[in-house]
Parts: sequence; C-alpha cells; structure tokens
Amino acid sequence: MTKYVYAFSEGNKDMKNLLGGKGANLAEMTGIGLPVPSGFTVTTEACNKYYEDGTKISDEVKGQIFTKLEELEKMTGKKLGDINNPLLVSVRSGARASMPGMMDTVLNLGLNDEVAEGFAKETGNPRFIYDSYRRFIQMFADVVKGYSKASFERVLDKIKKDKGLESDIELSADDMYEITQTFKSIYKELSGNDFPQNPKEQLIEAVRAVFGSWMNERAIIYRRMNDIPASWGTAVNVQEMVYGNRGETSGTGVAFTRNPATGENTLYGEYLFNAQGEDVVAGIRTPKPISTLKDEMPEVYKQFSEIATILEKHYKDMQDMEFTIENGKLFMLQTRNGKRTAAAALKVAVDLVSEGMLTKEEAILKVEPKQLDQLLHPDFDKEDLKKAKVIAKGLAASPGAATGHIYFTAEDVSVAKANGEDTILVRLETSPEDIQGMNDAKGILTIRGGMTSHAAVVARGMGRCCVSGAEGLVINEEAKTLTTKEGLVFKEGDYLSLDGSTGFVYGKQIKTVEPEISGDFGTFMSWVDNMRTLKVRANADNERDALQALKFGAEGIGLCRTEHMFFEEERIFAVRQMITAETKEQREVALNKILPMQRGDFEKIFRVMGSNPVTIRYLDPPLHEFLPHTDEEIKPLAEALGMTFEALKTRIESLKEFNPMMGHRGCRLAVTYPEIAEMQTKAVIEAAINVNKEGLSVVPEIMIPLVCELKELQFVKKIVVKTADKLIKDAGVSLKYHVGTMIEIPRAALLADEIAKDAEFFSFGTNDLTQMTYGFSRDDASKFLTDYYDNNIFESDPFAKLDQNGVGLLVEMAVNKGKQTRPDIKLGICGEHGGEPSSVEFCHRIGLNYVSCSPFRVPIARLAAAQAKVKE
Repeated sequence: MTKYVYAFSEGNKDMKNLLGGKGANLAEMTGIGLPVPSGFTVTTEACNKYYEDGTKISDEVKGQIFTKLEELEKMTGKKLGDINNPLLVSVRSGARASMPGMMDTVLNLGLNDEVAEGFAKETGNPRFIYDSYRRFIQMFADVVKGYSKASFERVLDKIKKDKGLESDIELSADDMYEITQTFKSIYKELSGNDFPQNPKEQLIEAVRAVFGSWMNERAIIYRRMNDIPASWGTAVNVQEMVYGNRGETSGTGVAFTRNPATGENTLYGEYLFNAQGEDVVAGIRTPKPISTLKDEMPEVYKQFSEIATILEKHYKDMQDMEFTIENGKLFMLQTRNGKRTAAAALKVAVDLVSEGMLTKEEAILKVEPKQLDQLLHPDFDKEDLKKAKVIAKGLAASPGAATGHIYFTAEDVSVAKANGEDTILVRLETSPEDIQGMNDAKGILTIRGGMTSHAAVVARGMGRCCVSGAEGLVINEEAKTLTTKEGLVFKEGDYLSLDGSTGFVYGKQIKTVEPEISGDFGTFMSWVDNMRTLKVRANADNERDALQALKFGAEGIGLCRTEHMFFEEERIFAVRQMITAETKEQREVALNKILPMQRGDFEKIFRVMGSNPVTIRYLDPPLHEFLPHTDEEIKPLAEALGMTFEALKTRIESLKEFNPMMGHRGCRLAVTYPEIAEMQTKAVIEAAINVNKEGLSVVPEIMIPLVCELKELQFVKKIVVKTADKLIKDAGVSLKYHVGTMIEIPRAALLADEIAKDAEFFSFGTNDLTQMTYGFSRDDASKFLTDYYDNNIFESDPFAKLDQNGVGLLVEMAVNKGKQTRPDIKLGICGEHGGEPSSVEFCHRIGLNYVSCSPFRVPIARLAAAQAKVKE
C-alpha cells in the first residue's frame, strides 16, 4: 500500500519531492528539536492521485488522513470537534518549489458553533475565539468554495466605519461575535447551505481545495514563469494551530536571516501583535520591524535570533521564516530558502563563501540565473532625476527604477503592455490574482503593505521595481485616480516613476541610464567564468550592441543579422532600389551603394570585438519586408525611384507571399540573386582585410541561413569562396575565414551529416527550428497558446523555453550527425533560447561549443553554463 500521509516526525529536508518544500522543512525543524507545532503532510503523490482519479480524494487517502489525525490528537491531548479542548488546525499548501502566495491556506479549521461557544467559555477570551471563527468562515468561503472575499470585507469595513474605528484590533468581543453571525448569513446566501459544522468534513474539503489550487490560474502562470512542471503536484500540510491573535502577548511575523533586498547580514522582518499570519503578508495593518521585538519581548527575540542562526547554518543559505508567538511562547511555522533581489543574492553568495559556509561551487548554485536580469537594466538619469518632484514616499520593497503609464488593474496593465506601453501597476494592495499584471508591469506601487507583503515578495522574485506602503496616497479604483496629500490627482494613463531602492514616487516620466556592474557581481562572475566550459556569445547587429555585449562578458558575436543594418533611413532607399530592380545590372548598381555601408558596419563591429569571433548571417528575411505597403508610402518612393506608381505597386504585389516565413528568404535569395551574396561577401572580407591591416587578426565566420539541402549550401558557398579568395589574392594578404550554416529547418537537422561535408560550423536557429517543427507561426502563436496553457496541453511557451523532447531531439541528432562527418565542427545556438537557463543547460549537456543570446542576457547564460558544469 502506498503511504500518502506522513507525520512531521517521519520526514526530513531531503524528502522535498514527496513532502513538498514546506512539509520537508517542517519535518526537518521537528527533527532538530525546534519548537514546531505538530502535524502531518499529505504527499504530492496524493495530489497527483487526486487528479488521476478525476479530482476526487480516494477513500484510501482519506483513511490515512484520519489515521494521522488520531495520532495528532493523542500527541496534543486535543480532539478535533471537542467543545472544551478542541484541536484546531491550519491546512496549507507546499509544493517542492517555493511559490509564495500562489496557492491556498485555511486557518482555524475545526471551529463550528458549538466548539466556538465552548472554547470561548474555556479560554475566557471570546474575542479571540470569534476573531478566529470569522477568519475561518471567510477563508473557507474564499478558498474552498471560491466565493469573493469582497462580500465579507464590506461587512468588516462597515462595522469599523460605523463605530469610528481604524483597525480590526479595536473591535470588541461583541463586534467579533456579530461579524461571525453576519459572515455565516453571507455564506448561506452564497451557497444555499449553512456553514459546515462537521470538522472532519471541513478538513477533507480544505485538503481538496489545496489540491485544486495547484491548477488555479495564478499557480499555472507562476509555474510557467518559473519553469515548474505541473507533474510535481503540491503537498498539503495539516498542522496544530497556534494563535497569534490571542491577545497582546501573542503575535505573528515573517523574518529573514539576512536583508532580502541588500543581502546585509542582519535579521530582517516584521511582526504584528494580536494577529494571524495573513495580517502581515496581506498588508491589512502596518507591521513593526523585527528589531523592536527585542525591546517588547527580549526573551522571545533572543530565542528567535538563535533559531535563525541555527537554520541558516543548517541549510547553508539565507532563510525566510514564519513564526507565531502564543502567550509569550515562540513557535516556528515555516522555513525556506528566502527569495531575494539579485544584488542580495550575489552578496549573500559571496559572503557565505567568505564566512566558510559554502564552497564557490555551492555558492554558484544559490543564485538563479534569471535574477541577474535585475542588475542589467537602467537606473534613473541623475540630471533628469534632479528635475523630478517626489510626490510620495513608501517602502523600498524591491530595488530598481521604473517609469510608465499608471493603470489600476492587472488586466489593464496587460492590455496596455500588449499595445506597446510601459506601465506601472497601482493597487491598494496586490493579491495573487494580480500575478500576470505584476509580471507585465515595469513597476508596482501599493498603498498598503510592508516589506514582506505579497507585492514586495513577488516583485523581488520577479525582479520588478516595487514601492509598497505609500500611505500618503489615496487610490480611487472606481474612478481610476491617485491623489497625493497635496491634492494632486493622477489619472489612468498618466506617467509616474518609481525608485524601488529609496521608496520615492515621482510625478513624471524620468529618463533612464545603463546600470554599472561591479563589486560582488564581478567577484561572483569570475567564479562563474572559471567553472564553465560552454562559451557565451551575443547576438549583436551594430557597434553599440557589440560594446554592450563585451561589457556583459560576451566572448564573441554568434549572430550578426545583416538585414538589421538596412533599416536606417539613409540606407533604405538603396535597399528598395535593389529590390525593385528588374535586371541584374540595375540590382548591381544598388548593391554597389549598399556595399560601403555594410563594409563600414562590419569594420566597426570587428574593431569592437577584437580577436573574438564574429558570425555574420547573410540576408535572411523576405524582400517585401523592406518595401512600403500603403498607397501613401508607395507614391513618394515611386517618384524617388523614377517609376510610375502603378509599376512600383505591381512590383510590390509580385513580391508578396502567402507564407513569407517559409517563402523566398535566406539562402533562397542568394540562389535567385547570387549578386546579393557576392556583395555581402565583399563587405565582410574587405572589412576584415582593412581592420587586420590595423593590427587585428579577425577570422570572420560567414553563415548561410535557411539551408535544407547540401547542394543549396554548396551553391551559395561557391559564390562566397570565389569572391573571398579573389579579394584576398588581389589584396596580397593572408586571411582565414569560415563558412557554415544555420540549422533551422528540420530537414537540415535530419541530413546534418551530409550538410557537414561543406559546413565548417553549425549554428542552431532555434526560433525558426521551433516554428517549423511545431508548425506554429512564431508571430501568431501567442493568440492561441494561452488556450494550450489553460487546458494543460503546454506548460511553457516553446519559443521562450527550448522544447527538449522534440526540437531538442532534432538539435541533438544534428550535433551527433555533424560530428560523425566533421569531428572538429564548431557548434552553437543563436536563437533567444541561448539566454534561457534550462535551454543553456541542455546545450551544455549535448556538447555545443557556445550559446549566443541578446547582450542583456549574456550574464544569465554565463551563470547557467557554470551551473550546468557544476551539476555534472
């Protein structure tokens, strides 16, 4: 019989896959003797069984839950449903990967009318009991039944307003009783049934809800953003309640062993007295910094500090801990490796090595490659910042700078982003349902909430700039306005700027500047570069991008897209002249105008890159992309070209294709118009000869795109070699160059052994290879991929994360076939997958020589490559 339920005493931290992260760490803390309330974990296997059985909890799983419940009752001396000494429990999710705020929790489970009445008499504290009961009703309605929290919150807000109260904590025992009765009435209105009174039924319903939350929309979005497979499932932790809302000697809090924003080695966190856990993270009340607990409860603070030190040393990483104090006694409810900013991640990693807690190899695995993205984006221009006025001050919840149009809902942010706008999400407080909008926004501003609120934690994990708790601002979500203390009103679509490092909010758009990278980043990345074997190049089409790539540690250019050089205004006329030419002679006239432009571009790139390799891809897109499409655009071009409007329009129409991405492009252009390949070869070789005369030793790599047949490659390569060798001979110099191809058509991967006879290198163009393998248009797939996510067909976008099972199989096949023919063949990847960490690890595993990605993703690829080596 499969064991689906484990007591905390039966597990340990190495059972994360089965018990989930939370369950494994609760078991581990129990095992090392820390004060953890007793409980048990329903495994991830039970979750998967729940879905296999058609979203039903089997009798077998229920039986094991009730067996462990009996053991818990004996251990605690309390009983679920007992009137005088009831066992109340929390029911919380816990996947193997941390997913803060993404799934559901129910607290105070086991309360009903009789238990509440008896427990109130037993404790002599009816306010505490009915505070707990009203919370349970609302949570159960929200989490288990899916009813909106708004109906319940309106009741709470009305009572406080009627009584002139600011905070929940000011409500009396009678108020709490009245709220509880009203909540039960609302529940009945919504469900048609009385609030459930059987505690065991409550428990099974809550477990079912947590399993169900694994497939809720926000959890699916989070998993897709963080590469977490749906097959992992979530565990459910059932734990004896301890009560932070029992009075002024009780409280609850969240703390980190180090500052998650800066990495500073100091205890960092917040707590509230007379509260339960959701009060801290939801931002309903403004919490106190953990340092003040030292004065208010010195013994508890001392014990907590000691436990924090024990946990950090035990896990060899910064810990994120949840705790509750009940009547002056401390209990630990959770520990996990803490989410942190990129700057903090680097500082913690470097410091832990200095402190002797980690090796460099272990430290490298502690930093998420995608996090480095936070360090690589602009800050505010100092001069422009001086002209900006601070309109509000909040908490510096997640560092960085953001400027954009303000929107008041996550949905509006996503729509605006789709329309090309930079946005700021403005909310009273964020909730997990806002996850997509938070990801789409440049920055997040909340009126409520502390440094460990949902907005702060999620923003730090995403690398989004965030200012939280800006209580000087008043938000009107219906009118979509934001008002400052001075009465200044900002409407939807107005500009705001946020500084997540200071907490300042500015009432205008502010220019940004490139970031400076040094200090811990330099130290950490030197370890990275010493460990990795996979080279990292950049995709760069001009001198500016090449300089940026070098700054971020690129070891060459893996993709220089020559067509991107044609779109500048002074060049587009010559390109259009080439395209509209009707004879070879006319085309050559236009190409001779383009030649010096391309040669000059290549010279600049070669000079920047020095001895680093540069791979230049010949013209790839369909020619009609360079032409105007409306009559208003065609008329002036026809005049400039000396053509009639009708003749030019006819020429443009003749170039249009039904499926241009699979049409007359890439090497096919060179087959039809060999003079294009000849001109590009002249530009590359002449540029190399010129800069080598200056003392460089450039060895250009010429890449023929979209090849599907050896004879195709041979045809174009013959043009390249004939042109190049003549130029080199006429110049009286010695110059090496290489000719290779992009593998971006499935047929080319299948015939890679044949193609390698003439290709000195392969560069896998996985953008097109994915498109052609799936039969998806990469420009249109986004219109329907959401349906694939919603129906659990796909978990991630194959254009963002390499499909290792399908597209990856073609890549690996081509690698092996290419090496069979040409053992020294150079192998790389130049699609955007080259900067995606799991794809980089795949490239390392199958034996590529390098990956190439956009300049800002180069550090990410460097770290991913090092981690791949360490994991071997």
